[in-house]
Amino acid sequence: MGKDGDRGGSSVPDEVWEEFLRTAGDGAGDAPKEPSARAREVAGRLRAEPAEPTPWRAHVPARPRRRKGWYVAGFLASVALLVVAVDPGGIVGWSDGKGATAEPLAQESERPQEAPADEPAGRATLDDPFRGSPAARWANGTAGITVPAAEATGWMTKAEVQRALARTRDFLAASNLDRTVLRGGRPEKAIALLNPDQEDVSTFVSTALSTPDEDNDPLLLFSRFDPAQARLVGDVVKTRGRITFREGKRGALEVTADVTYVYPVAPAGGGDEVRRTIVRRETVASWDDPEKVITRKGTFTLLSYKTSMTNGGCGETTGYFRPEFGGGSDTATDKSRTVDPYDRSKAMGKGSDVDGCGTATRS
Repeated sequence: MGKDGDRGGSSVPDEVWEEFLRTAGDGAGDAPKEPSARAREVAGRLRAEPAEPTPWRAHVPARPRRRKGWYVAGFLASVALLVVAVDPGGIVGWSDGKGATAEPLAQESERPQEAPADEPAGRATLDDPFRGSPAARWANGTAGITVPAAEATGWMTKAEVQRALARTRDFLAASNLDRTVLRGGRPEKAIALLNPDQEDVSTFVSTALSTPDEDNDPLLLFSRFDPAQARLVGDVVKTRGRITFREGKRGALEVTADVTYVYPVAPAGGGDEVRRTIVRRETVASWDDPEKVITRKGTFTLLSYKTSMTNGGCGETTGYFRPEFGGGSDTATDKSRTVDPYDRSKAMGKGSDVDGCGTATRS
């Protein structure tokens, strides 16, 4: 057929041809239609690359969670520690991308208005340790920590602020993501970013790492697992949080980091039981003007820190997270108090003066 409906010399009878044109124009009958360019493109791609089956999730009813302990240690500004241990039966895993159907979340730019919705229930596995967890949609490692655009603040130029923000994130990574530290090693890279002339902090860190006790617990600053008790599952730690900054005292750059970390772990001796330890930290650092404060180049003064831990252990201070495996007693649980470790809509510190163990709503 030629342009504008010309038959181009076709021998089809006039009445048949006219009926064809009428039905094609009206969209009625069985008149053939030319597929659009978009349709042809999609069809060609599907032929070349067959679509994969849609992943699915099985529903497993959640079981009761248990145990959390909270305590506060004074230091400079407020320092708080919230410990929450969860009943092993309540595990719903993470996802390192395997079987995940939800789109990844955009970076956190401000405090959320509410807690994240529940994910379809499912038990964590060695292959899919984030299954059923809100963290399945979180980013991996430092990619989940939002760093704002720099601007000149206090005594620092824009370029200096940008460098300080990057080094603050380096401290978070060295404290909470470094594989050697997570396996119980000494956090040398993190310590190197702390102002050595801040004697109280230096003393705290040294004491906490050598002889940890209730008042000197390295878990307030560093994420460490006892390698004789737990092993990390996979190479991914899920994170979500943000860094903010403002001008502090004496023109310093005051940087606040509020980040939640999700660690999948399994028993050190083997086995396929997977638990998640969830840690939220708020750290406030001051990048001081060396002309006004005694400091060392490339280091910051630690103003305050707060730490909330879920399934990190509840009881004796060992200097390590010690998640529970294989069940356990529920007698230490106080079900009158609960905490959602994924809820970032609330500021840290509320309720941190409560002692004892309580209940986590999910893991």
